[in-house]
Amino acid sequence: MDLAGKVAVVTGSGRGLGLAYAKAMAAAGAAVVINDMDAEAAAGAVKEIEAAGGRAVAAVAAVGTTDAAEALVARAVTGFGRLDVMVTNAGVLRDRVLWKMTDDDFDTVVQVHLRGTFTCARAAVNRMREQGEGGRIIVAGSPAGQRGNFGQTNYAAAKAGIAAMVRTWAMELSRAGITANAVIPVAATAMTKTIPAFAAHVEALEQHGTPLPDSLRKGEGFGTTEDVAGLVAFLASDAAQQVTGQCIGIGGDKLALWSHPQEISVAYADGGWSADAIAAAWPVSVGRRTETYGIPAPQL
Repeated sequence: MDLAGKVAVVTGSGRGLGLAYAKAMAAAGAAVVINDMDAEAAAGAVKEIEAAGGRAVAAVAAVGTTDAAEALVARAVTGFGRLDVMVTNAGVLRDRVLWKMTDDDFDTVVQVHLRGTFTCARAAVNRMREQGEGGRIIVAGSPAGQRGNFGQTNYAAAKAGIAAMVRTWAMELSRAGITANAVIPVAATAMTKTIPAFAAHVEALEQHGTPLPDSLRKGEGFGTTEDVAGLVAFLASDAAQQVTGQCIGIGGDKLALWSHPQEISVAYADGGWSADAIAAAWPVSVGRRTETYGIPAPQL
């Protein structure tokens, strides 16, 4: 995969998935802007990439505001002369069930994930359109945004919104040669190791380098951060110039394409539907097979 000459911004890339994305693109020849709230983590990531022969600079900022987004784009331009790829990976969690979730819990998660994705994509697209050479918007989705997840009203809503934005941007940006896609990762991170079924395996991987078993890599599509990074490098490349508006899952040994919402069952009634008519028709027509919801529990 050749990304020579391309410049990418990766938000939240001081560690975890974001760092894996940045390292993969740098290894393929791209120059990378490392963004993180933690200056020490950002500096460490830059040193790691440079030690491997890559090019990187740091930009310390909290993603969410327009000012932060424009500063990230400016860092790419001043550091490397252009911007070709924006990867929005930064995120936070404030998990609580609906009746215990505060306004701040909700607003914080939406600010970073949904608004941060919007502001960073907008700033990047403005620069890409000015350059007139196309570009790539790669955003971070989640299985929670595709199916919902217990205790994650804020996170699931933000990630569902991100998927919807990708489908919208694919239409709006096509004439400019800019693609927009969402990565739906499942990987061993600080977030996922809190899941009891994964915890022991993630701990063994982190502390002893113990490979994840096939029951996770194949059965659950759950792997390392490095397992996800190849998809981001592909989407950033010229090989993916016809791929846009998609939500693509990856984890462990599994690569998947998520479906878009669509009507799966319809019925018609002359003159329209009264409440009584819907009640009578529901169990034998459109409601005969309703959709499932929630992320399935790991089957280990």
